Amino acid sequence: MFQRTILRQALAARSAMTSASSTSAAPLALRRTARLQSQLPSAMRPFAPQPARRFYSTENNGEKKEATKEGESAETTEEDPVRKELEEKKKEVTELKDKYLRSVADFRNLQERTKRDMDAARNFAIQRFAKDLLESIDNFDRALLAVPAETLKAERSDANKDLLDLVDGLKMTEKTLMNTLQKHGLERFDPSEQVEGKAQKFDPNLHEATFMAPSPNMEDGDVMYTQSKGFLLNGRVVRAAKVGVVKNA
Repeated sequence: MFQRTILRQALAARSAMTSASSTSAAPLALRRTARLQSQLPSAMRPFAPQPARRFYSTENNGEKKEATKEGESAETTEEDPVRKELEEKKKEVTELKDKYLRSVADFRNLQERTKRDMDAARNFAIQRFAKDLLESIDNFDRALLAVPAETLKAERSDANKDLLDLVDGLKMTEKTLMNTLQKHGLERFDPSEQVEGKAQKFDPNLHEATFMAPSPNMEDGDVMYTQSKGFLLNGRVVRAAKVGVVKNA
């Protein structure tokens, strides 16, 4: 008897729920149905409707991702050769530029060296010829020094006229020769000549000391005697002057 009443109530509750869902009954009927369901045992309660769920396939998304990855990898593989070739061309341009600058620098250095060599050849072309003339110039000096100073200062007379004429001719010839050589850069210097009233100091680049001797009126290192005069060719020493140097200590 008790089971029949329970079954009746359950059937009534189900019919009420189906009628409410089909006819969209008032909220009062829904509350009544809910109250009746709460009175039923848990084992006999009808299952509550579950919310609808929608399922989506992920296969297409995976295929799309794989396709995009393959496309990107294909693009990178296509761009890699171009980028590599561009880098190689840049390196090649840098190397060519460096070689060009080096060649320009080498060419300019070659021009400067050639110009210096040509100037040196032009300035010192007569150096060997000038050295061969030095002995002849020295002979002029020896010939003039062979005539005593008193004779040169004496009045011209029939006795010394020929000698004085010879001395004048030697001086003129020597002067002409030295002027000609000076036009080509050859100059003679005498270290025994005073400069501004002072004796010249010994210079190993220009002078060659043949002896040293004391001199009370001069300082150490002064040139007191010239044995043979020196010669310069465009600033280069062709022959150093042989001199005597003062040494008082």
